[in-house]
Amino acid sequence: MKYTYLGHSSFLVEINGIKIVFDPFISPNDLAKNIDVNSIKCDYVLVSHGHSDHVADVETIARNNDAVVVGAYELAAYYGGKGIKHHPMNIGGRWDFGKFNVKTTNAVHSSVLPDGTYAGNPLGFVVNSSEETFYYSGDTALTLDMQLIGKQHNLDAAFLCLGDNFTMGVDDALIAAEYINCKEIVGMHFDTFPYIRINHETAIKKFTDKGYNLTLPAIGLETELKKK
Repeated sequence: MKYTYLGHSSFLVEINGIKIVFDPFISPNDLAKNIDVNSIKCDYVLVSHGHSDHVADVETIARNNDAVVVGAYELAAYYGGKGIKHHPMNIGGRWDFGKFNVKTTNAVHSSVLPDGTYAGNPLGFVVNSSEETFYYSGDTALTLDMQLIGKQHNLDAAFLCLGDNFTMGVDDALIAAEYINCKEIVGMHFDTFPYIRINHETAIKKFTDKGYNLTLPAIGLETELKKK
């Protein structure tokens, strides 16, 4: 499994020969100005919720690649109404896409599209394939439901929001890592705006002190995740 950080909460993940983009907010993000949205190749776009900092480039990337948008029923239907391939899901559901399957998880947040359209419930995703299994939290508060993820899945890695203010912060993300029973954590939803800037050194030390590996990826850097 390889992943490339596209900034904010957006990643391009290659797993089992399939490319998946998560929550693309690239073209409006000054920190990701060196990423060319139109050069991104993918098969699926997984969208956790409808806020502008997670959907800004969904339509462009999906159309460029004839990709399938996966998200909550209302959100997926919204893009379907634009003629985009889509697959609707809802909290707790699972679907087998062939080379990988997705289980949706609870996310405690809000969700509305930039034009005011209701986007359904926010979601997280557990993605499983013959290569790796990982959890993408989406925007969420810390919740006891995360313990179910740790009991039901053997995670190789987890992408967790940790910028605080709008989502859980570093301390709550560390508890989340304990709940999901995952040692390999990739941070997201940090530094993009003043509200969510974090101290990198302090965050990494807090995770290290508890026996977890926290990676705060550089934008545009491709990283290979080795199965534990």
